[in-house]
Amino acid sequence: MGKRIAVLVSGGGTNLQALIDAQGRGELGGGEIAAVISSKAGAYALERAKNAGIPGYVLPRKEFPSNQAMTVALVDMLKDMNIDLVVLAGCMIIFTQELVDAYPNAIMNVHPALIPSFCGQGFYGLRVHEEALKYGVKLSGATVHFVSAECDGGPIIAQKAVEIREDDTPESLQRRIMEEAEWKLLPMAVRLFCQDRLSVDGRIVKIKEN
Repeated sequence: MGKRIAVLVSGGGTNLQALIDAQGRGELGGGEIAAVISSKAGAYALERAKNAGIPGYVLPRKEFPSNQAMTVALVDMLKDMNIDLVVLAGCMIIFTQELVDAYPNAIMNVHPALIPSFCGQGFYGLRVHEEALKYGVKLSGATVHFVSAECDGGPIIAQKAVEIREDDTPESLQRRIMEEAEWKLLPMAVRLFCQDRLSVDGRIVKIKEN
């Protein structure tokens, strides 16, 4: 049996689309996107799921008194669906410990920088790229990591560097990191997980030969 994947989203779902496209090409290692769950109604990511024939669900943050209450409801939902891997793809909610406890080393996030640079609390969206340009780094990129209780602090699965150009704006850098790094790394990491080729030893993720 292939692994069942839930993708958590809040917005447009470009990383979700990269996963859907990879699934269409048979590149998820036998894994299947079984559910797309959005933290708000009307997210375009739900349209992408519908167009691909994937069940979409809304778990609206505003209906819960706290992130913890939402996390508990999410864990119940994931368990009911027999989900094996949770992928955070532009999901803007900081989930609490209950999710990490339920899915140890089975929650992936993609971050649009080379962790440990430009990451942690408050670093999301365009702010990551604004800070990279302000700092004057010559390379940025993307990181796929397992999610731990620490924001952007879990074991790193894969990274890809993207060169920064002198005429880059936050928007142009964001786009290029998506195209050259995020949309390639995330499906690759999911495939390795679904092939049981990732093992975690402390902070180190080892990739087994196929």
